[in-house]
Amino acid sequence: MNKKLVKRYSVLIILFFLPVAFLLMLYPAKHNYIALDIIKEDVEDINTVTDFELQDHITVLAFYGKSPLERATAASNLKQLIYDKFKGFKKFQIVAVMAPEAKSDLPALKKEIESHEDLKYWHFVFLEENEIQRIYASLESDLPLDNKLSTSRVFIIDAELNQRGRLDDRTDMERERNAVIYDLTSYDCVEVAIIKNKMSEDIRVLFTEYREKRKGNFDSSTRRANELKGINNEQED
Repeated sequence: MNKKLVKRYSVLIILFFLPVAFLLMLYPAKHNYIALDIIKEDVEDINTVTDFELQDHITVLAFYGKSPLERATAASNLKQLIYDKFKGFKKFQIVAVMAPEAKSDLPALKKEIESHEDLKYWHFVFLEENEIQRIYASLESDLPLDNKLSTSRVFIIDAELNQRGRLDDRTDMERERNAVIYDLTSYDCVEVAIIKNKMSEDIRVLFTEYREKRKGNFDSSTRRANELKGINNEQED
């Protein structure tokens, strides 16, 4: 056979089988991803005081309080990097909690963030101060709301009213040198890198979990939590 033909067929065979081989390598690990950690259970729902609810949705929960325009930058980042990316996913929503006196600021806030697009899956709810504090207290957070009942941080709440995040947010380098474990319970929307690189990935993982649950392929054991438990036991020893 002509050497040129042999070479040509060899290249074609390689080009055909390499992607197949790659997919076969990935297949055993198809369901072997690390689920997004449960940070806190039994987050307070808002359905008793509003027409909306957190249960049965994947929710990004924000607190804009009495002066929502002061959170316009955080809201714009959330719109561009999270809402625009996930608004087509079933049961996804963003809920922004505001105080009643902020109603007059809502049109201006929407104008800041909507960019000529509808905010169909972004709900703004108005609650009294005691309700805002009650819902916030049901979350795991290392920072309180400010004196205007707001924060630039947002929280991921799953369909079972569990707060999701990372029990171990260390980098690979930090893990290699056994640095002290620290978590990620909320996401600061002023920090673009956190929203783009961490929060976006965490929501994607959560949607993957629910998709695998529907298929009956999801292992409900929290692998990362088990790994951390083992690490903590070693540190105690």
